[in-house]
Amino acid sequence: MTIRAAIVGPTSYTGLVLIEWLLRHPSIDITYLASQRETLPNIADDHPRLRGRCELQCQPIDAAAIAQAADVVFTCLPHVVAMEYVPALLDEDLKVIDLSADYRLADAAAYERVYGRPHADAGNLKHAVYGLPELFAADIAEAQLVANPGCYPTAATLGIAPLLQRSLVQPTGIVINAASGVTGAGRSPKPNLHFPEVNEGYVAYAPGVHRHQPEIEQTLTRVKGEAVSTLFVPHLLPVNQGILETIYLDPKDDDVSEEELFDAFDDAYGDQPFVRVRRDLPNLKYVVNTNYCDVSVRLVNAGSPQDDSDDAPGKKVVVFAAEDNMIKGASGQAIQNMNLMFGLDMATGLA
Repeated sequence: MTIRAAIVGPTSYTGLVLIEWLLRHPSIDITYLASQRETLPNIADDHPRLRGRCELQCQPIDAAAIAQAADVVFTCLPHVVAMEYVPALLDEDLKVIDLSADYRLADAAAYERVYGRPHADAGNLKHAVYGLPELFAADIAEAQLVANPGCYPTAATLGIAPLLQRSLVQPTGIVINAASGVTGAGRSPKPNLHFPEVNEGYVAYAPGVHRHQPEIEQTLTRVKGEAVSTLFVPHLLPVNQGILETIYLDPKDDDVSEEELFDAFDDAYGDQPFVRVRRDLPNLKYVVNTNYCDVSVRLVNAGSPQDDSDDAPGKKVVVFAAEDNMIKGASGQAIQNMNLMFGLDMATGLA
């Protein structure tokens, strides 16, 4: 089987990574690249890494023309922009995997609160499937529109969900400290992302108000079946790619053991090709340029190890999750979703 793929917004970082991995996929032909730019580039001129490998000329975003050339469309556009084009693509009976944030939040009112403007495609929003393959593979396989998860929420959800499913941790008071490489901010130039600003620096931003916090809570609430609350604090790392998250949770009971925590991860991910449960601590170095998410967990004393008084702070569960934000957190996960939508093994073209 040969699947014809189109990419809308291929000049982005996610577009570049998607092209590079699709070129390795045994069942994919990239047949159409569509851009909203006034001057349409040859993709190899915009991404010189692609010279000699993919030199397609970008075309206008024309749903009818894309439908003639492709079976599946990856939309790599900014949020708000993506939903301007997705309805027409769906009307052409194309399968769509959207890498923006436009279809991740299931409720249109929640989208407006988070992104500051009304959702323009609430009808299709109701039918979008959240594309986290390790949790929702059956739904993804039947979907026409998949909302590819955000990079931060992917690592956070994979790190927390098994513990909530086993009722080993409290669903409230969860603190997620996350750090990402600069590609997570996109390709558009911004003063705070210039090399002299980022190099040798490390800074937090948007604590408690980042738009990924509602996405994380929505998914974990779905997993747990009751409300889950988090505090999400992102940081900017002076590296190109990669995310490391350190997540703090309260154990459900005083007698929870570290072995039980690892058992929950082993049971959840033992058959999953791209989540590696590690006994050592995850390191960005071992996940960058791969589609893996590495997770580990520790049960630690919250206070001084010498404090054995009745009011000692007790134990904390600490989860560690590492991934490549551009691959498992974006384009690689999109390919996992595409594989499921076309009945292929989830790992095809990614191992």
